[in-house]
Amino acid sequence: MPWAVRHDRGAAANITLTRPERLNAFTGEDILGLKDLLEEISRDATIRVVVLRGAGRGFCAGGDMHAIVSAEPSSPDEALASMRSMVEVVELLHSMPKLTIAAVHGPCAGAGLSLAAACDMRIAARSAVFLTSYIEVGQSGDYGQAWFLERLIGAGWTARLQLLSERIDSEIAVRIGLVEEVVDDAQLDLRVSTLVDKAAAMAPSAVAAIKGNLGDASELPLRKYLEEESRRFLKNMDSADSREAVHAFVEKRPPRFT
Repeated sequence: MPWAVRHDRGAAANITLTRPERLNAFTGEDILGLKDLLEEISRDATIRVVVLRGAGRGFCAGGDMHAIVSAEPSSPDEALASMRSMVEVVELLHSMPKLTIAAVHGPCAGAGLSLAAACDMRIAARSAVFLTSYIEVGQSGDYGQAWFLERLIGAGWTARLQLLSERIDSEIAVRIGLVEEVVDDAQLDLRVSTLVDKAAAMAPSAVAAIKGNLGDASELPLRKYLEEESRRFLKNMDSADSREAVHAFVEKRPPRFT
């Protein structure tokens, strides 16, 4: 499996794609391995932040085209079931009750861009280059790419990137909202570590609730959203995390979330 996992002080899971000779392109088996890994992390209460990054000269080139071409044919029903299982990986990145961060350097293409777009935040090195690439190989897109991109950069830029597969650099990416921040390549790890430390100090139950609010905000009409937001607020207010945060604030000390 091309996934190397490192746990930093128990609070962060750093997942690195480690197939640099293929620009971290992955197979269907690989992505199912990542899904299993994310499901395990999602259940681990000691992990509060997930960082996704790539080894070598880039983040991820997406699906391994050599593996796709050589794959054994299957029935339409089997193919759809297999595809639906694989794409659950972006649902996990998007909705798991942890902060997810994509640390992007070099090329980020195809389904690799989908993985980055599914994360809560994207921090890019100046070397980062983004492209959808699907239309270049006669494909329409997968792993929720259009869904995520339209919410990040709007319909116009999403159409332009998907229909023309234009390559955009990190400066354009931050200007259109595809990434939130650009740093020098040498500073990427340090900047991500700073964000991880800050996020790991936040109340885990509040992080999970805020992610629920963020998901609902783009999907629900206002009245329904307010109902769900109120439910989460009241439930969270009664949690041990919330009580500890309030006491720590009053006592002017760092909170200790258990």
